[in-house]
Amino acid sequence: MNVVVCIKQVPGTTEVEIDPKTNTLIREGVKSILNPFDVYALEEGVRIKEQHGGKVTAISMGPPQAEEALREAIAAGADEAILLSDGAFAGSDTLATSFVLAKACTKIADYDLIICGRQTIDGDTGQVGPELAENLGIPFVAYVSKIEEIKDGRMRVRRMIEEGYEVIEMSLPGVITVVKEINVPRLPSLRGMAKARSAQIPIWTAQGLGVPMEKVGLLGSPTRVIGIFRPQRTRRGELLQGSLEQQVEELVDKLRQAKTV
Repeated sequence: MNVVVCIKQVPGTTEVEIDPKTNTLIREGVKSILNPFDVYALEEGVRIKEQHGGKVTAISMGPPQAEEALREAIAAGADEAILLSDGAFAGSDTLATSFVLAKACTKIADYDLIICGRQTIDGDTGQVGPELAENLGIPFVAYVSKIEEIKDGRMRVRRMIEEGYEVIEMSLPGVITVVKEINVPRLPSLRGMAKARSAQIPIWTAQGLGVPMEKVGLLGSPTRVIGIFRPQRTRRGELLQGSLEQQVEELVDKLRQAKTV
């Protein structure tokens, strides 16, 4: 069972600034972390490898500093890591990102399962997983909370829904996105951290992946951030006078005037 885990390095704070020219996040000078949901995806990939053999390959699309997240992945049990980094990728939305990830998975070729976290904490869209599966033309299941069985080229999973869960069987290769209920991630081992420090992480560029320039970056992104602002919160209070009965009558009258009752 060869597993590919897609991870992303995200800002470690919600107090980020936006470039007024490109309307993209300014990541310079901001502490970055491995996306929390991707930690569960990585842990599940390592568990599958331990149970069924094979290897775990972590891939990440991002700037050069995203190599730090990939080294974290190796420390946590990934066998190898690949960084997808090119100036042409800057500003890519989920559609462009999933296209690049699909190209990388196609180049890797030897995989049985691709695992992603349910969403990233910077975008919160949850779109990359299903778009990746669509680009590759393989099955997809979201919100996986348990892998029940992997056998004979098929996998049975438990998928969270509002009313409980569904049990779904899918053929492999496929893509799943996982929720935090799926496992408890382990701490990196000393051996893993030593391996991460010395690991050689290759960088795959747009040219190396055969990615057309019009398919990535701002040019290849049909969704754009037109403007970002922090909403202004205004509060207005009023003290009601008189007896309790008078206050209640006045309150009801004001609510009716405001057409809330």
